Amino acid sequence: MSSTSCGIATLIIAGVTNASFTMPMKYARRWAWENTWLVWTVFALVVLPLAAALVTIPNLWMVYRSASPNIILQICGFGAGWGVAQVFFGVAVDMIGITLAFSIVLGTSAAVGSLIPMVSLHRESLNSTAGYAVFGSIALILLGVMLCAAAGRMRERSNAQSTSSQKRISRGLLLAILCGLCASLMNFGVAFGTPLVEVARSFGASELNAINAVWFPLMLAGAVPNVVYCAWLMKRNRSGSKYRVGRSHWALAAMMAVLWFGSTLLYGLAASQLGAWGPILGWPLFMSLIVITATILGMFTGEWRDGGALPIRIQWTGVTVLVLAIFILAGSTRYLR
Repeated sequence: MSSTSCGIATLIIAGVTNASFTMPMKYARRWAWENTWLVWTVFALVVLPLAAALVTIPNLWMVYRSASPNIILQICGFGAGWGVAQVFFGVAVDMIGITLAFSIVLGTSAAVGSLIPMVSLHRESLNSTAGYAVFGSIALILLGVMLCAAAGRMRERSNAQSTSSQKRISRGLLLAILCGLCASLMNFGVAFGTPLVEVARSFGASELNAINAVWFPLMLAGAVPNVVYCAWLMKRNRSGSKYRVGRSHWALAAMMAVLWFGSTLLYGLAASQLGAWGPILGWPLFMSLIVITATILGMFTGEWRDGGALPIRIQWTGVTVLVLAIFILAGSTRYLR
């Protein structure tokens, strides 16, 4: 199997894993959202990235001392922006519902997270078969997520009308778009963090593991907005005392962290396997696979049970368009230079 085929197979596993990471949260019923999210943040964005970097990057602290301070600050800036996206996502979900927020966020992130690195790093390939394939598949991804968003909006319309004003929905849509723009910053950290990856390789990190040197500062910076937001919510809602109950919930939050960070590691591995175009092809593939898997999981868990036949048909049409985009992206790899 070629490295490209391995990369796409790895992305499929990463997408399925990422779409599943919130499932344990459904069973943490004795904690508030902020309780679970804070523990997830500590495990997923601090403990696990540090452990992965320490295990896989020889002379880790020497790597960071040898790298340019500017590249470290740039990666941290991308991480902080991505962390803000997580906060926006939580607020947007409350305003417009998870399906609509999920579709808008991932669609925006897929397009921006792929196009900006392509224009910045591979401008010479814009007027090529590979460039046209990437542009075409991104257009299909946007169409697919718009269809999924429309289906989700139809499904949640009755609740939205009874509980939210039109102004609240408009604010939620704006937040979802801002979240998608900020969420793409994680991929910017991968695409523009190549100098740090090269330093890690010079100290003995393997070709595939060197990306772990990027994950730690990226996610550590991303943890800050999440911790601040969760702490503010716990103070406002007086939910800090909930940590005294639900001992099993610690394990559930840790399981969420393992699933999420595991999917992130797999994405980094897939991006490495896809070569110089990894972040450009891998990111929209990753986002599309998350939407597809989340849709399938939502169907199986009954989220669409009372949605009606038309929204379900529209949702599956959107998923079909996303699958088509994935095949086009996968086929475009044969034209890469």
